[in-house]
Amino acid sequence: MPAPCARTHLARLLILFLLTAVAAAPAGPAAADEPGWTAAPAAGTTGAARPYFYLAGAAGTVLEDRVALSNTTDHELTLTLRGADAYNEADGALAVRPTGQSTGAGSWISFGAATTVRIPPGTRAVVPFTVTLPPASPPGDHPAAVVVTEAGREAGVRVHLRVGGPTLAALTVEGVSVRGRGAGAQVAYTLVNRGNVVLAPQLSIRAEGLFGEVPGRSARAVPVELLPGRRVRLTEPWPGAPVLDGVDLTLTVTAPGAAPATATASAWFAPWGIAARAGAGLLALAGLALAALLLVRRRRTRREQPVAPAREERTPEHELTGATT
Repeated sequence: MPAPCARTHLARLLILFLLTAVAAAPAGPAAADEPGWTAAPAAGTTGAARPYFYLAGAAGTVLEDRVALSNTTDHELTLTLRGADAYNEADGALAVRPTGQSTGAGSWISFGAATTVRIPPGTRAVVPFTVTLPPASPPGDHPAAVVVTEAGREAGVRVHLRVGGPTLAALTVEGVSVRGRGAGAQVAYTLVNRGNVVLAPQLSIRAEGLFGEVPGRSARAVPVELLPGRRVRLTEPWPGAPVLDGVDLTLTVTAPGAAPATATASAWFAPWGIAARAGAGLLALAGLALAALLLVRRRRTRREQPVAPAREERTPEHELTGATT
């Protein structure tokens, strides 16, 4: 029988072995994070995969396409399909309208009787749908999405839809301001798509200080896909912001097919901690100077003030009344 010390040593080795085995074991599928199904545009005539739907036509026409749904689980799934408007949220993120709230291109999408589809385990279904362009639909891009729902989970497949006619790429930048200081400074601004096509903007920053040009930002892609008629509020890091300077900023935004848009702003930069201490010192110095000035003036006033003459003593006079004794 092993000694107590040996038993303790064997127990520790066993625990270490079990922990190592658990760590080395392959992780199982994260079922809670996997929907168990996929949705994508069905392959076209060439068999190539498509990342999104692209449909174009004249107003008043009906367009057709197909969505492929795959069930990767071992049980039957019931999927619900609908069309939805796509839009930019205030921060630029893309989103789709909830059920029943689509009034644009999302309402033009129809699955007919196939809005609910049952898919056996391990199989794939291809569901056709139509997009009916209203006769009065304006030309340009109309962002939408095919939304698939199952057990509370949703997945959207982008629909790039363009109605034939004149297109206009136009944007403006406005509301420029500076937040923070030093390496943590940011430039906040608002982009507005005033045209009828989707834009992929690029932004550059030019900065001019009191002593010359300050490092800005060279042209770089803005991380947003700006949809027609949308307004988004964004921020751009500005690590080259000065520590002590007065700066005039010029933001220039460009997009393919659109004229450059510019906006300006001014900002003052100062190390406020040092400035506050310097300000307190100057205030104290000014106080001392004022006190000294008052003291000097008071002494000067005393020296220059005339001395009043001493009052002369006089014998009191008696009033003559004409009385006799």
